[in-house]
Amino acid sequence: MIIGGAITAVFMAANVYLGLKTGMTFSSSIPAAIISLSILRAMGSSGILENNIIQTQASAGGTLCNVILVLPGLLMIGFWQSFPLWQTMAVCLVGGILGVAYSVPLRRVMVVGSDLPFPEGVAAGEVLRAGHRDEASGDGEGNESGLRELGISAAAAAALNLLTNGFKLLPDKLAGSLTYGHAVFQMGGSLSLALIGAGYLVRVGACLALILGLFIAWGVAVPVLMTMGPPPGDLVTAADAVWSEKVRLIGAGIIASGGLWTVITLVKPMVDSVRLAWKASRERNEGCVPRHEQDFPMAWVAGAIALLTLLTAALLAWFVSGAQFGPGLFWLVPAVTLLTVLLGLLMASACGYMAALLGSSCSPISGIGILSTILIAAGFGFVFPMGRGEDGRFAVALTLFIASIVVTVSSIANDNLQDLKTGSMVGAAPWRQQAALAIGVVVGAVTIAPVLQLIYSNYGFTGSLPHPGMPAQNAMPAPQAALMTQIANGIIHHELPWSMIYIGAALGVVLVVLETLLRRKGHSFPALTVGIGIYLPYEVSLTIAIGGVIGWFAERAVAKTTADSNASAKADVAATVRRRGVLIASGFLVGESVTGVLLAASDALGGQSGSLAFPGYAQSYLSTAIAGVVFACALAAFYRSAARLS
Repeated sequence: MIIGGAITAVFMAANVYLGLKTGMTFSSSIPAAIISLSILRAMGSSGILENNIIQTQASAGGTLCNVILVLPGLLMIGFWQSFPLWQTMAVCLVGGILGVAYSVPLRRVMVVGSDLPFPEGVAAGEVLRAGHRDEASGDGEGNESGLRELGISAAAAAALNLLTNGFKLLPDKLAGSLTYGHAVFQMGGSLSLALIGAGYLVRVGACLALILGLFIAWGVAVPVLMTMGPPPGDLVTAADAVWSEKVRLIGAGIIASGGLWTVITLVKPMVDSVRLAWKASRERNEGCVPRHEQDFPMAWVAGAIALLTLLTAALLAWFVSGAQFGPGLFWLVPAVTLLTVLLGLLMASACGYMAALLGSSCSPISGIGILSTILIAAGFGFVFPMGRGEDGRFAVALTLFIASIVVTVSSIANDNLQDLKTGSMVGAAPWRQQAALAIGVVVGAVTIAPVLQLIYSNYGFTGSLPHPGMPAQNAMPAPQAALMTQIANGIIHHELPWSMIYIGAALGVVLVVLETLLRRKGHSFPALTVGIGIYLPYEVSLTIAIGGVIGWFAERAVAKTTADSNASAKADVAATVRRRGVLIASGFLVGESVTGVLLAASDALGGQSGSLAFPGYAQSYLSTAIAGVVFACALAAFYRSAARLS
């Protein structure tokens, strides 16, 4: 618990700084597993279950920080002048523990009762397996070999990340654009081996869906919108703005339709899961449930949700108490409490499903935040009218505050499901993991509030500087929070381009029908992932897709080589090859995540972004050519290793 708490606090601070600066965070689960392996071995004890508990607890440091996707908006609109310590802690604490509680029944639906890939959960499990010798089965040599492959791939990813994002000797992506009249087509890929590894882990079905989303966004929507209303100025910059402000809302609409369909399909399994969970609770009291199936008793979970609902009501009443809302306060607090708790459950289910497909790092938590912001702000428009004065600002502030709680609930439920998948691979007791993550939430909540205030006091946010005369160019952009604020303002003040969301919702219905038809034929094509492909930056979507395609070609090569073998031999070879590929892909995630922590710490200590950079190198044609060759060689080596039979 002490080691896990220390890792949680460090990763939390690093993620908060990185997220406010770049808009991106990293999953701390896998690097925490690596660090715990090293620490416990140095202490003379390295049990796999102890490492799993540390990794589970520390994973809160990579997910609880997602509150920064929304909460800074309260300062951007001037509703807060600084981060209130206790309210900020309460948002993280109440939302985080509620997310843990929701993950208990969801475990039986998504982890036990499905074949969802859970890429980062599997990766973390392979890290733990590779780091331990199985003396009983004599598998020590295989584990040592796996750890070596993991280490080599992690070193390669770390080296490339240092060259691109650390020293800036190479560009971090290769991208280009093509203009035809006013239409702009952009394409490119990120030089990230972690994204390649994520693509390999999620497999080719989800990757093809990402490519379709990418084509819809940059092959159709952006060029058409640019042609319909060409803005002044640079076309490429304008195309980026069109994608960010309009086309991403199409992705949000698809996510809305797909998420709604996902929740509908999960209703019966969730009801069955709750029923089985109650049954398991009774059987547990009789000593009939094995340890690796023991969740928290459902009576405890129900009681915790009821208590947390009351605490949510108290927190919301605290927030709105200074708004001088008048007699409407009596009904407002119960209404928004019910909205927060139910929307949190809805989004936790949808977000957990998306994380199961793409992993926590690539799961669009900010997309969930956007969808929540849209639903909450639209709901306020039906409940009571809002003006453009102080009432309008209060409506925007309350929307962002509720959305921050929902995002926290969804993030932690998302993360805990990945951890529970890891635990199922190593024989952990689920209730112990759920308790460990709850402790991680407490540590993270205590850490995040002072860190947020420290960063805001030293840098400020774009459009919100705490002290007069501060240099605006050094302000933290907090891009997602700015986008959520823009959306909330747009809805409250009737300025949001709803047509984009309607188009996405209609397209989502078509994609859900397509997914259902393909599933009947045994093919995987998750409709939600198409929306993710639209929403994520094109270089991220394309790079993930490349990883999945490499895995598909590697599996075909193995199948062709073993075509003359019997079925049992084919299955054994395929399992061995797949395990090696998963280890290498996991190493890519490990290497980039660990260097991400180090780079964030370096920037924080140096007081500036890119503190290790060598200026000018990444902009040259030579460095771009070298980057392309290096990345191509890395992909070729990955393919050869993933397709090697022994």
